[in-house]
Amino acid sequence: MIKIIEIIVAPNGATRVETKGFAGGECRAASEFVEKALGKRTDEKLTSEFYLPAAQQQTLREGA
Repeated sequence: MIKIIEIIVAPNGATRVETKGFAGGECRAASEFVEKALGKRTDEKLTSEFYLPAAQQQTLREGA
């Protein structure tokens, strides 16, 4: 799945950061740099993707 970080700026200057395609807490880690640049977080709404387990990385070795 493609991972996306969207930054939405309202006409009044308020900003919102939305992540898509991330599972578990990896969305917070991925968007941390954007949130720091924008300033203090005033609200947080977690999507259903947040409650999914983070994908486990798998390494395949040929001939092992």
